[in-house]
Amino acid sequence: VVTRPLSNDAWPRRPSLLPRRAMTAAALLGALARRRPLLPPLLPPALRAARRGCGGSCGSSGRAGLAPPTWSLDAPDPAGLLPLGRVGPPLERPDAPCRVLIVWHSRTGMAEQLARALERGARAAADEMEEDLVIDFRRASSVQVDDLLHAQGFLFCAPENLASLSGAMKEFFDCCYYGALGRIVGKPYGLVVSAGTDGEGAARQTARICQGWRLKQVADPLIFKNGAQTAETVAAPKSCPAAALARCEELGGVLAASALLGG
Repeated sequence: VVTRPLSNDAWPRRPSLLPRRAMTAAALLGALARRRPLLPPLLPPALRAARRGCGGSCGSSGRAGLAPPTWSLDAPDPAGLLPLGRVGPPLERPDAPCRVLIVWHSRTGMAEQLARALERGARAAADEMEEDLVIDFRRASSVQVDDLLHAQGFLFCAPENLASLSGAMKEFFDCCYYGALGRIVGKPYGLVVSAGTDGEGAARQTARICQGWRLKQVADPLIFKNGAQTAETVAAPKSCPAAALARCEELGGVLAASALLGG
């Protein structure tokens, strides 16, 4: 990950004119960057929005209703790729002002640990900003289009298998891609990949999918390599290093702050 110091021009010159929530977010992001600038300085757009006093604009889409389908409602859909509603239990607090969706898949435990670190970081950022944030922590196999439509930001975390995304994570994208296409444009996202010795293939694959959705990447992908190459080491349970968990907490916090500030 390439880092560079924050420039003075990236921050508001007259913080006294900002809403309190924006000042708190700026302070949070600045503290993260000063403590350990592992991620690139990535929120000038959010801070520009804060200068305009948009405050809680992230919840505007929820108050105004979900984005309508971009396809014909009469279109044949034998594979169920174009759902018109939610299946199963109702969404918790569907009218929450802001929510972040964490989609994850894990085979041997490492990606799940990284995903839970993302959740902790997002929660800590919301608490620091004193904002109401709902975090939907979803295994990839349980995610549906409605989860994507209600979220103001996304965190994706999965292993790389055979130089590409794990099958369950790719299935999530396959099943939800067209139902969300054109309906989540401009929302922020972050990516974490758990890999053996590479990880770049899965990262590129996910980036292309998110580019198709027109999402905004808030930071370079975090790729963590465990070095496993043999059948035994690949299949063995994994334990995530503390440094990797800390970086995921930072990414989770930055994504949450971006979503709370409106992207």
